[in-house]
Amino acid sequence: MLRKFIHILFLPCSKATMLMEKRNAQLISRKEDWQLSVHLKICKWCRAYEEKLKILDDILKRKLSQKENTEINDSDIQGFKNKFLEKLDL
Repeated sequence: MLRKFIHILFLPCSKATMLMEKRNAQLISRKEDWQLSVHLKICKWCRAYEEKLKILDDILKRKLSQKENTEINDSDIQGFKNKFLEKLDL
């Protein structure tokens, strides 16, 4: 009950995920950063989403840094799926 109240009072999950995406693209305000950090302390689902977002961001940054080959092929996609499933313990 308390967690549900805190989600409503501080930040809903939909807003938290949007802020995580926004934070990857640009700087977020101090207020948004504080709200997001409070939300992440109480929401295990959004913490899991944040971890997946970091994995995706790392993969994309590495791929974009390879100047000679910027195309994503089937083996890259399969490798990503395997790492993703590993993290989910499936």
